[in-house]
Amino acid sequence: MIQQGLVTVLNIPNTITLIRMIMVPVIVWLILANQMYAAFITFLLAGASDALDGLIAKQFNLVTPLGTYLDPLADKILLVSIYVTLGIQEDLQSWLVILVVSRDILIVGAILLTFLLELNVTIVPSKLSKLNTFCQISLAAIVLGDKGLETGYAEAIEFFVYIVAATTVLSGLAYILQWSQQNSERA
Repeated sequence: MIQQGLVTVLNIPNTITLIRMIMVPVIVWLILANQMYAAFITFLLAGASDALDGLIAKQFNLVTPLGTYLDPLADKILLVSIYVTLGIQEDLQSWLVILVVSRDILIVGAILLTFLLELNVTIVPSKLSKLNTFCQISLAAIVLGDKGLETGYAEAIEFFVYIVAATTVLSGLAYILQWSQQNSERA
């Protein structure tokens, strides 16, 4: 019985997600060791694994409760770790790193508060939030690619910095609004 439950929990999509989580310290180490090409390739593999686990889960009806929590958690761990590390290496401006990390802390904090207060609130990622995640991933990939391949994409990086900042603020405000509306309806 336990073995069958473990197989259900550790299905292929969830295993791919766990592998993505294991890739995070490797990418961080590669960035800190100034192995930017290897960090870029590993980051691309992590991104591909994110698409792959979702595709497999939906295509083969392997969506699990664990996977619905694990996948966004893996995304948060990956992005926050990469942004903080790129900030430490001064490859991203500290204000942007603080903005991105603060938004994620705000979201996780609201979820924890909801759980602790036993509120019945459902936070659904909006299209804006998905756009923000796409922009954050794109910026990280462009920075890592620029450093690893020496492409000279400084103008593209600057453009994406402001796109990421705008979508981060807007999606953070949207989450706050969604959370507070649902809580006010329950009061």
